[in-house]
Amino acid sequence: MSSRSNGDVRMNAVTAGPMPDQALLSRYRERQAFTDCYIVDIPRPVSLAEYVEAFYTTPLFKLERLFLTFTVVKPSSDAQARLMAQGESSRFAAWTVEGRTDNQIILCDFLGKTRSWLMCVPQPGGTRLYFGTAVLPRRVSATGGVSLGGAFRLMLVFHRLYAPALLSAAARRLQKRRG
Repeated sequence: MSSRSNGDVRMNAVTAGPMPDQALLSRYRERQAFTDCYIVDIPRPVSLAEYVEAFYTTPLFKLERLFLTFTVVKPSSDAQARLMAQGESSRFAAWTVEGRTDNQIILCDFLGKTRSWLMCVPQPGGTRLYFGTAVLPRRVSATGGVSLGGAFRLMLVFHRLYAPALLSAAARRLQKRRG
């Protein structure tokens, strides 16, 4: 894997970074939701449809899909991921497409509590891929204090490992398709 640099993000190295202002996920940051943003650069052009399909069909994400099948009865297939990626379906597993542009997509979970966001931006020599999550607060107090709940705090440790691993898996899959 290359270690050349592209701006402040190394090629193929997933890093936590700032969310672009134009991100569909930014509206949740403004509403005091927990948000994060992970970034990776890969040295080739990638379309949103290609990125979304790669992300949701990696072996790592298939484990999440299997979990959703048995816990909340939301089965899914690679073909369904492909249809959503291509804009031919607005539902996939436990998510519904909330918004989409030429280079980004945001999905809402079936309970309306979380959002998943993917974005790709052409860069000199390749593409910058973004992946982020929003977790909506359970409540916001009159003083502006936010409560995300105890379960969220427990899951955050796992999420901070899992989210960059998902993006890394998608980047590897896209690299293998090169050529």
